[in-house]
Amino acid sequence: MVTQITKGIKISVSTSFEGTYFKNYKINFAFSYQITIENHSKDSVQLNSRHWEIYDALNNKEIVDGEGVVGKKPVLKPGEKHTYTSGCLLSSPIGAMKGHYNMINFTSTKSFKVIIPTFKFSAPFALN
Repeated sequence: MVTQITKGIKISVSTSFEGTYFKNYKINFAFSYQITIENHSKDSVQLNSRHWEIYDALNNKEIVDGEGVVGKKPVLKPGEKHTYTSGCLLSSPIGAMKGHYNMINFTSTKSFKVIIPTFKFSAPFALN
């Protein structure tokens, strides 16, 4: 598990290999990730959008931007947390993701970025 705290918001990430799939006549490696967002600040905050950079073993990069996470824009009061699971397909058995959430602080009404630390994907058979 990897963790990082930005402006009182703690991000924790764990990953799992889910298997291989054929898509568009190519083998793909499926991974899931579970992210927990914890509000350790004194203010209520809301996650509005996300930005991802997804890398495969050849360092090919895919950028994904979107609203919320898995269809939600969670509001977190001080001490609350939100956990969700999502996934991605890679063209290689090893890869990584990193990014940030765009959030708003309800007390100051200001937007801010929360860093999502780099987390790695690896199929068990790809490691010694």
